[in-house]
Amino acid sequence: MAYISELNVSLNVSEEQFLQSQGFKKISVDLNKGAGGNDIFLWYKKGSVPITRVQFTFNDNMSVGLSNAGYTKVHKDLNANAGGDYIYLWYFRGSGEFHTPIVDIDVTIDPGSEALKFSTGWEKSACDLNRKAGGNWIHTWVKREKQTYICDVSATASYGSDTDFYKAGYIRVDEDTNREAGGPDVFIWYRQTTDPRRALTDLNSSTNDEEYQSLQHQGYTPVNVNLNEGTGGHPVYMWYKKDDGASPIKAMSLVLIHNTVLAYERAGVSVIQRNLNIGTKGSPEFLCFYR
Repeated sequence: MAYISELNVSLNVSEEQFLQSQGFKKISVDLNKGAGGNDIFLWYKKGSVPITRVQFTFNDNMSVGLSNAGYTKVHKDLNANAGGDYIYLWYFRGSGEFHTPIVDIDVTIDPGSEALKFSTGWEKSACDLNRKAGGNWIHTWVKREKQTYICDVSATASYGSDTDFYKAGYIRVDEDTNREAGGPDVFIWYRQTTDPRRALTDLNSSTNDEEYQSLQHQGYTPVNVNLNEGTGGHPVYMWYKKDDGASPIKAMSLVLIHNTVLAYERAGVSVIQRNLNIGTKGSPEFLCFYR
């Protein structure tokens, strides 16, 4: 089988021509769509040595763990000349229990397309490639050689353990749950397995004491990192459960805009409608997952 083995980005026509001459194939979606700036495109090449991880950064602190863990950075700003955050693509060729080869990659620019991707076995990167630049909400998706399931979840409120998480096979959900709320950058992490028997079967979140106690009584386990850390807002926690016989979770991500929530729910994606930024001035964010 041919895998996604190389990734690159073009910022202008001459770079497009060069990548085409090197055997790369272009995904014909402008990564700056609706935001002005350069016409930016994602390119890929297929081969026998697979990429197993695709991550994005929107600040320098996010880069340290990736660099330490041996990820390759594509040195092209995905928001070039559009304002917004400096966004960079990183990838990794890994092996072992938590690394499943990527066989396809795509880009979406609207909620309907996102919902369809979730329901057809694709995995979403939460980072909007137009982050803080306006324009369309643009997300990258990957499809793996085999069906994967979420087997572990965690969260961090600092960058000190990023390298360890990457080396242990975790994937970072590349959006800050404290987005525009102040406080430290807080990220959710997960690991995948190809064994459905090891998978988690439910996720949830609590945004107040009553919800916390209710989930505790229902047998959920909390991730002991406040997703609202340092904001002055309500303490918010992610919870998970593993029940024998229940359907395994195949994918998870974050949703930041309400019209996407509706599209996801119509496609069978579970959206936990408890705002992870409740009690702050930050962007509304909702945890979602697909079984």
